[in-house]
Order: sequence, then C-alpha cells, then structure tokens
Amino acid sequence: MENIKLAEENKMGEQEMRQVYAEAITKLIEEGEPVMAMDADLMRAIGLLSYQKDYPDNIIDCGIAEANMMGVAAGLSAEGFVPFPHSFAVFSSRRSMDQVFMSGAYAKLNIKVVGSDPGICAGLNGGTHQAFEDVAVMRCIPNITIVEPTDGAMVRDLTIQAAKTYGMFYIRMNRGKAETIYEEGSSFEIGKAVKLREGQDATVIAAGREVIEAVRAAELLKEEGIHIRVLDMFTLKPLDKEAVIAAAKETGAIVTAENHNVIGGLGSAVAEILAENCPVPVERVGVQDEFGEVGPADWLKERFHLTADDIVRKVRTVKSRKGMEG
Repeated sequence: MENIKLAEENKMGEQEMRQVYAEAITKLIEEGEPVMAMDADLMRAIGLLSYQKDYPDNIIDCGIAEANMMGVAAGLSAEGFVPFPHSFAVFSSRRSMDQVFMSGAYAKLNIKVVGSDPGICAGLNGGTHQAFEDVAVMRCIPNITIVEPTDGAMVRDLTIQAAKTYGMFYIRMNRGKAETIYEEGSSFEIGKAVKLREGQDATVIAAGREVIEAVRAAELLKEEGIHIRVLDMFTLKPLDKEAVIAAAKETGAIVTAENHNVIGGLGSAVAEILAENCPVPVERVGVQDEFGEVGPADWLKERFHLTADDIVRKVRTVKSRKGMEG
C-alpha cells in the first residue's frame, strides 16, 4: 500500500544508494527470503562485498561474464530462488539482452536485473559505460517491469517490493548519494507516479536523477509566476497512463526529463501515450541521440543539458505552444 511522505528539505542523503540497496538485500536474506544477490565482479561497486562473508550462500560473484550471469540467474529462478543479478547498466542491458529476453522473460521467470550508474552517473568511466539506451533496450521486452528509484528511501522500498513480486524487473539505479525527496519509511505503488508539485501551466514528468532538477525548476518558474505540476515517474514500465493523460488534459503541455537518450526512454513512452490519447505540445529534456563523454557527473549534466535551467527553458517553450497547435 502506498504510504508516501515528502522530505521537508531536499538535502543530500546521508547514505549512498548502493549502501541502502545492500542493506535491503541483506534484510531480505535475514528474513528468510530466497534472495540470491549476483554480481559480475562488481560487489564492491554495489556495496555487497563486505556482506559476502556473512551470507556466502546468498551472495555470488559470477565474474566478468554478464550474459552467463543472466543464464545462471535463470537457472536459480527455475529452482525457486529470487536472483538479483547486478552489473553496470550498460552490461546489464545491452550486453545481456538476449539472455534477459530468452532465458528470463520468455521463460516467464522471476529475475530482478539491476543496472547501476546509468547515463551520466557513470561519470569518469566515460562513454563506454554511460548507458543512455538501457531503458530503450529493456522496454521492448514483454511484461518486464522497469523502475528507477529516485532516492535512498525509494531504493529500500522498491528492492523489497521487487523481491516479493513475481516477474522480470529491471532496476535502474544510481550508486552514489542522491538528494532526499522522500522520508525514510515511505512506500510506493509500482506503476503509479508520485505528484510532487501541483500547477496548471504545464507538467514536468521526470525520472531518476532528473526528479530533483524538476523540483528545482518548479521553484525557479514559480518566481516567474509559472506554476507547474511535477510527476516522479519512477516506474518506466508499465507507465502510469492515467497520470499522463490527466496531466495533459489539466495542464495542456508536457515536458519530460530523463538521464537517458530522448529516443526510446521516458520521453518516447510519454509521447506514445499522448499521441494515442490526448495530443498536447511536448518537449523532451534528455540526451539528444549522442554517445557519452568522459567527465564528472556535474559537468556532464551541463554538457548534455539535463539541468533545472534546461527544464525551465523547455517549460517556457512548451507553454508558449499551448493553444497554437492543432
């Protein structure tokens, strides 16, 4: 059951998201859930290395062989376990696509694929490790659920929910610290967007690290007398169709914001719903069909135009288009 409490202040979280994830996994193990945390030689990166000695039967390093890891996960699932295979998002998605699709989804198994440090979160690892396409890759798999936790509180809740919900999941997760949007103990309904701000001039639909940018944009726009609705669309599939259509009907203009290519991700999913149900002006904040680059995440945010100021500019544009199209 949904039980959401917004944080009083959007300050940097005390824990890294990977620490929260590791705590959630070990809590599940201690409670007797048949969870198998799997990794492609990246247990330190995801925060589980220090726990392996305490739970050697539930935390497995499969080595740098991501596709094989997905096959092992399929076998474990077939035997009644709940595997959480993890790697960097580029390797959990495009490198392992066939195994996730055939061995996991096609076989209707129960696997929770974790892809960490998507998009610009990969920072100095550069373009080879910056997954700007992972949602597009995974979104085409039938019946998969795709979630992108916004902060630590959501990581904790969604990890536990995923473990207790049968089916294929892709969990797209930043490893580092994130600004707090929700209070600890909040619970979320998968498939339902969270309304963070109310407004009538336009709606910003954001996911992941772009949610805090959307909140900041709302504050900047309020100073101009522009009031926007902000939706945290943490479930990228199945998308909250009702929330999208309601936003279009009630605010008349939509901006999407994502740490991903504008092709195939949140922006595409929202545009598909609107085209079929309620066409309104749409602008998309995201990577404009480019490869990644080496650099700190804050610099990359500017480089790929993923800032609050970029959202503000798109809101101004889409607002000006209201009533001028059709």
